[in-house]
Amino acid sequence: MADGLIGSTTTVFDFGCGLGDDVRHLGLRGIQSRGWDPNHQRDGAMTPAQIVNLGYVVNVIDDVDERVECLLQAWSFAERALIVSARLASDTADFTPAGPYGDGVVTSAGTFQKFYEQGELKDWLDEHLPEPAVAAGPGVFYIFREGADRIGFLASRYRRRASAVLPSVQFSIEEHKDLLRPLIEYFEQRGRVPADDELPGGSAIRERFGSLHRALRLVQRGHDPEAWKQIIIARGEDMLIFLALSRFDGRPRFGQLPVAVRRDIKSFFTSYRSACEQADVALLAVGDMNRVLKAAQRSPVGKLTPSAIYVHTSALDSLPPLLRLYEGCARRYVGRVDEANLIKLHINDPMISYLSYPEFEPDPHPALAQSLTVHLQTFRLRERDYRTSKNPPILHRKETFLTPEHPLHAKFSRLTRQEESKGLLDETSRIGTRHGWEERLRDKGVTLRGHRVVRDRRVPAAL
Repeated sequence: MADGLIGSTTTVFDFGCGLGDDVRHLGLRGIQSRGWDPNHQRDGAMTPAQIVNLGYVVNVIDDVDERVECLLQAWSFAERALIVSARLASDTADFTPAGPYGDGVVTSAGTFQKFYEQGELKDWLDEHLPEPAVAAGPGVFYIFREGADRIGFLASRYRRRASAVLPSVQFSIEEHKDLLRPLIEYFEQRGRVPADDELPGGSAIRERFGSLHRALRLVQRGHDPEAWKQIIIARGEDMLIFLALSRFDGRPRFGQLPVAVRRDIKSFFTSYRSACEQADVALLAVGDMNRVLKAAQRSPVGKLTPSAIYVHTSALDSLPPLLRLYEGCARRYVGRVDEANLIKLHINDPMISYLSYPEFEPDPHPALAQSLTVHLQTFRLRERDYRTSKNPPILHRKETFLTPEHPLHAKFSRLTRQEESKGLLDETSRIGTRHGWEERLRDKGVTLRGHRVVRDRRVPAAL
């Protein structure tokens, strides 16, 4: 749903729905859904739907041929896309194996489990289905029926969220600002003039101004030329990142691209060939860790350390294009890691780590709960769980992970200035874990009340 595959008008079929929890949840959201399961919902209707979900089914089928048959049967019902999810090798900590069985294991509960590597699962899907699988998250893949839908989804994944940098315009014709607002929003999102069939309400704008081009020129006169230029540059960079990452599954021919993407390319580049050549140069640069280091040193956002640059997910779009492409290589492989709110881009080794700090906003020094690291040469995933650790790593200087425009940047900065004035951040080697930080606070006779440093009244004032 977050990726836009399932909406209010989408039909969903859960193939192997178990007790039907997903079907019920979708129904509560007003989405037309149904399910079938060989053990729990044998009477369910097995008919086509726009989206078919095959969730954690293939990993419990011990017969290899039956597993493929199940996949193909689910695919036959998918009109637009199939969602496949399965257990990963990193999930083995949640199970106690009683012994090996076939290509998997028998758990202590007497059930079969096949644990996949991320790349292994994709390779298996690509081998048996006619369209390439797209990583949606760890152990979750989308397989689109039409190549244009797949390409459109991938292009949207690397298109930055439109920031409303143009809404303060003073129109020379004030009464038309509501009429022109959709045109402005489209330009902020795509960086170009929309075609006549791309803008709802465009006919009214054309009727008043003659054409969308003329209307946009009018809007442009009321804005800062530099802000206007930056929008075009940003959308061109987004397209370059998409084209670079499309090499991993075989870059499509120009005619295979969705119409809107073809129009974007014509707007930003002299030709599709030129765009692909620039994208290949950018992708090659990602493999040079010296260039990655220099990009990290020039980055306007993020906390730079000797081994990595850390950035909050909300600031990812503000990284230099090379670092966005670097992270995009990992995301193309693993998909979105929903729990992660900090991203660690290693600058000595080609690795990206997705870090989960559940209390990032309310806790002045939040603890690391989980991490998932993708190595971009071996493409192996490494997960670590700190939730039961008594001495987990913690964060300091939280504002450095954010853009200056973030609503909490000023609040976090005030705390950092207070801690610096008290000498709390002087010895970084001692304060990186919860116990070390607590010891540092005791040594200074202070404590934290929210995002403020106050004297610890449990410590004698003389001390």
